[in-house]
Amino acid sequence: MEETIERFVIFLRNIKKVSENTAVAYQRDLIKMKDYFLKQGIESEDKITVTGMNTYLLWLEKSGCASTTISRSIASMKAYFHYLLQTGVIRSDPAMLLKNPIVEKKEPRILSLSQTESLLNAASGDSKKEIRDKAMLELMYATGIRVSELISLNLEDVNLAMGYIVVGKDRSKERIIPFGDSTRRVVYRYLSEARDSLLKDRESDIMFVNCSGKPMSRQGFWKIIKSYGRAAGIEEEITPQTLRHTFAYHLVEHGADLESVRDIMGHSVIATTQTYMNMKQSKISRNNNL
Repeated sequence: MEETIERFVIFLRNIKKVSENTAVAYQRDLIKMKDYFLKQGIESEDKITVTGMNTYLLWLEKSGCASTTISRSIASMKAYFHYLLQTGVIRSDPAMLLKNPIVEKKEPRILSLSQTESLLNAASGDSKKEIRDKAMLELMYATGIRVSELISLNLEDVNLAMGYIVVGKDRSKERIIPFGDSTRRVVYRYLSEARDSLLKDRESDIMFVNCSGKPMSRQGFWKIIKSYGRAAGIEEEITPQTLRHTFAYHLVEHGADLESVRDIMGHSVIATTQTYMNMKQSKISRNNNL
């Protein structure tokens, strides 16, 4: 099985062009599955049955795996066995009828206004790094963009004169998102006082760079936001997604209509945006019952 898993991962990378994170996740799930079946004395994929697959999923559940983890494993196995069927390695697909477990949908983690203010104020130093960090945090909260969109910004994507950014390189998905004067001042300070000092490649148009002068990574910004969360005295775990959810919720809480919030956030369906309205209504209901 190990060889066919390796071929499948190569197929994902070279033919399906999935992200490296997705390829690694699929590989990890499939290796775990392989190890389980090897312990059961099953060494080849054509010996795995539908019953065996369901027994494996039950084992994952009893091992304490979350519903989301099991759902991801099912997705990995479905893709893998479909590939094996298409390439003639197996004659029937034991994963075809697998069903995902019911996943309890949790409300997004949201910061209060005071917590948000504390987070943004935590980045208030005068070093080049702190000036950059302040600009990234302020811009993300002011626009609600994804971390991937934040670190992919180029200079031409940020219009300081008019106060907006452009994200989404695909014309059909391009979004123009405005931001206020306070964010404009913070970003201007970064561009005028810090970026050139941090940048190594003078030809680069990337907006945000790390302390080595290279483009900021997702992991790098995760570390930044966690560090300032601790400095702000926020005990709960904070991620870039927390700031994005907070932006959207605060918009809805202050009366923004769902269609406008959907357009700003880049949601493909309005149901995703509706989550924030549901949270607002739940909060009002709780307050009325106090």
